[in-house]
Amino acid sequence: MSAAFPPANPVPLPALHASHGGNWLRPANGQTGAVSKGEAIMAAADTPVLLLNAPLVASRLGYPDLSGLDLLELFAFVYPARFCVPTARGLAKALELSEPEGDDAVPAFLQLAAGAMVAACEEPEWFERAGAWSALQSLERLRWPWAQVLKPHIVRPEKAEKWLFSALPQWEETGERAPPRQVDLPPDQVLAQLDALTGDGAERREGQRAYAQDAARIFAPRQRSEQPHIALAQAGTGIGKTLGYLAPASVWAAASGGTVWVSTFTKNLQRQLRSESRRAWPVKRPDGTPPVVVRKGRENYLCLLNLEDALQGGFAGRPAILAHLVARWAAFTRDGDMIGGDLPGWLGTLFRKRGIAALTDQRGECIYAGCPHYRKCFIERAARDSAQADLVIANHALVMVNAARSPFGARDHAQRPTRVIFDEGHHVFEAADSTFAATLSGQEAIELRRWIMGPERGSRGRRRGLAARLADLASYDDEGGAAIEAACKAGAALPGDGWLGRLHDGEPAGPIEALLGAVRSVTYARDESGQEAGYGIETEASGLPGDMIEAAGTAAEALAAIRKPLIRLGGRLEAIIADPPDWLDAQGRARIEGARHALGWRVDLLAAWESLLARLGGPADAEFVDWLAVDRSDAREFDVAIHRRWLDPMKPFAKVVLEGAHGVMMTSATLTDRVEAGDPWDSAIARSGAAHVECQPLLSSAHSPFDYAARAEVLIVTDVKKGDLPGLAGAYARLIEASGGGVLGLFTAIRRLRSVHGRIADRLAREGLPLYAQHVDPIDTGTLVDIFRDDPRASLLGTDALRDGVDVPGRSLRCVVLEAVPWPRPDILHKARRAASTAGGQYDDRIIRARLAQAFGRLIRGKDDCGHFVVLSPAFPTRLLSAFPNGVCVRRVTLDEAQARITGGLIGENASLPNKTGGKIAAEAPDRRP
Repeated sequence: MSAAFPPANPVPLPALHASHGGNWLRPANGQTGAVSKGEAIMAAADTPVLLLNAPLVASRLGYPDLSGLDLLELFAFVYPARFCVPTARGLAKALELSEPEGDDAVPAFLQLAAGAMVAACEEPEWFERAGAWSALQSLERLRWPWAQVLKPHIVRPEKAEKWLFSALPQWEETGERAPPRQVDLPPDQVLAQLDALTGDGAERREGQRAYAQDAARIFAPRQRSEQPHIALAQAGTGIGKTLGYLAPASVWAAASGGTVWVSTFTKNLQRQLRSESRRAWPVKRPDGTPPVVVRKGRENYLCLLNLEDALQGGFAGRPAILAHLVARWAAFTRDGDMIGGDLPGWLGTLFRKRGIAALTDQRGECIYAGCPHYRKCFIERAARDSAQADLVIANHALVMVNAARSPFGARDHAQRPTRVIFDEGHHVFEAADSTFAATLSGQEAIELRRWIMGPERGSRGRRRGLAARLADLASYDDEGGAAIEAACKAGAALPGDGWLGRLHDGEPAGPIEALLGAVRSVTYARDESGQEAGYGIETEASGLPGDMIEAAGTAAEALAAIRKPLIRLGGRLEAIIADPPDWLDAQGRARIEGARHALGWRVDLLAAWESLLARLGGPADAEFVDWLAVDRSDAREFDVAIHRRWLDPMKPFAKVVLEGAHGVMMTSATLTDRVEAGDPWDSAIARSGAAHVECQPLLSSAHSPFDYAARAEVLIVTDVKKGDLPGLAGAYARLIEASGGGVLGLFTAIRRLRSVHGRIADRLAREGLPLYAQHVDPIDTGTLVDIFRDDPRASLLGTDALRDGVDVPGRSLRCVVLEAVPWPRPDILHKARRAASTAGGQYDDRIIRARLAQAFGRLIRGKDDCGHFVVLSPAFPTRLLSAFPNGVCVRRVTLDEAQARITGGLIGENASLPNKTGGKIAAEAPDRRP
């Protein structure tokens, strides 16, 4: 890849930039000038203009139909699979150009940046030249605005370019990996490896060395069946836990020939782990195979069959342009990961509709070896690479889902993890809660219908039903064909397109829709929240009316009528595998194995739904919590459901995941409860599943090396009244101005976030302080964090997704502001677990302390970081102060005092504000964590 960018001349086209601070237009050959929103819209409508992130510009102008020449689309074509923050500053860095000094300089920069990318296409060393000419011909036919600009600069190659699906490399089958050898890890070997990973001259951290030796304990040979070695390791921020566990993991993998799985909750940590693992393993082994593999669920990867369908007419208009840009990326991607991989997160948002999702396997409709691209499939390649890898980086959900589908996924028998490290271990409980749940909803049921029935009534797309996927089986095996026919006939009882509208009209079609209609009626009848609230509503699944119980019985019979022929079909597939016909080649066998896997998944799903319905109207099961719900967003209904959750989801987790493993470690900076009295490990043990396994977990604690008392301060602002939205917005604006940007604002309600953003974004932009927000800006969360990290003057507002797992070290994040104490939502599930908890009144406090600790952890990411943590709460309970690290100064102050302390950079117990006469204000004595 060429590191140098060619000199460029500006593209002679008009350029438009819009921000909360104003709008600027530069003619093709002229000077930049400020314009009104109306003038900007008229200019864009008259002639194509250069833009950067058209949906965001459209949002700023309040004109959703805005279109033009988006430089992000050009970047995606010229430099596919390269990283770029989608701002003028980020694009300048990516192209190695000078950054524009202000908003008024952006239009001229856009002309120059466009010229740089066009000029790159003429360079002999352009790395991404392969396939560009052919892609441009297709995009020209689709009237892509950039096609005419690029056409003179991309020369037709002398030899015909290979089609993407011919050019992609094939994966190769390998033999099953031998079971790992049973080895012990000498402590000196582990420490020597840690020294090698941290490098010469690195600071020697005793806490990290002790942590590494504790992590090594999970790799010892297991003494008894279903009794793994379990370690719970609290590792304070800055301890170096990633290298701390990679050191013993790499030693064990080399000595045993086995695979270590590291599981995370966030994609950000997966990217970090991939980078850190390069210290222990090379990118490729001598034989070309990767020793480190990132493994995700199927829905994260590009499906080549879906892409082919999109390129050949399945997509039209703007989505078709997206498909061709994705095809450009597919030729250069590292692993085909579309969600959190090397596909720019902003690309899908440029096209508004769910085009990216449509190019992945969202519905479990994969036909495996029946696919013409099976040997080049990114998903299959990742599965095979992970079977031979030393380190597999996965996520909590994937590890649990695969473990739940015995034996660790019928197609992944050789890949059952026996040594697992759950990083971000404080999220294992909620991941298990979701994984082992059962939900019968309209959305889930209609997806099952589509999987069984295939396209109906002329619907577009290449989706195929059971009959089409297994047509050869039906023609060869009469019993199998009869089972397919019976399943398709019974599948008609599932909800179809338009089901929600029929429920609104009181005209459900079929027994499942009738049940969902009864669920909706009961839920609304019992609602006491007020329908104008616009959020989802729910009610307990108890004391239900007789007509609903009767509808549940009828629905259960309909589900059983689907499940039974699917079981018979699975039996016929097993019989064919056991006694294969002459025409069944290796590819056909793989396709049938894939069909068996998919069938088993659906049979289990149907059985869970039947079990759920069987308990409606009967005695409650103390192990579970059941409830009915209508899901809404901004007062718009989008689903109706019956839910079932385990009261303690760590019971199935222990059975499915822990008992099958040999060694498991859960680690986090917030694993334990920071409680003033009692054992801080009680909640960690309860939320790890260790209490349900007959073994004693190793408890390990390594304290952060950071001097929090000198680097951070907690300010509890006492004069912003609850419910005062203008006051809340004003407080955020003043704190962001005091900090000069670099503020992460965390909200517990989307409506308040939107209201605050709408009141202050323009004001801050005029001060040169850009403000971005989840649920407001048409940008995905990962890209919002990238923008925030890249610009020290930017601030970001968000909700729960930003409270944890966001790593923004340095000046870009120097102040965290919570709009309120993060109380847990008192929904049915929460109330049931609180009532069953032995913690009593401490149950909610534990949750809040954990949330506060996680939010505080965003502030100090490195030893040189410093800043303020602000809570806008007039009545912050003193008992929750233990959430903050020992020694941190906690002050209860007015908004004026908080603003002054942030402006002055005052941190610590002895840092006081000057008064008007030059003396010191005698502030109220601060609270201080002991």
